[in-house]
Amino acid sequence: MQQAKAERITITLPPDMLASIKKEVSSGSYGSTSELIREAMRMWQKREEEYKARISLIRERLAHSEQSGEPVPLNTAFKTIKKLHQKQAKKEV
Repeated sequence: MQQAKAERITITLPPDMLASIKKEVSSGSYGSTSELIREAMRMWQKREEEYKARISLIRERLAHSEQSGEPVPLNTAFKTIKKLHQKQAKKEV
């Protein structure tokens, strides 16, 4: 796979962020500011992909839940859960 040609951009950062970048580069953790920014972008892209995947899964589960039978009032659901919990707690004693 051939890598796309890199394009130069200019960004403006607050002094504290710039200081952190310079510190990491000067410590040898990164070879250059560009290397650090590319790594930060890869991390951001991964986080965004994971977020979108989680949202998609939640939407799928909600759609499945919506089609899985008659709705139960929230108070009824919590009462049922409480009874099941109490029953389980008695078994464990």
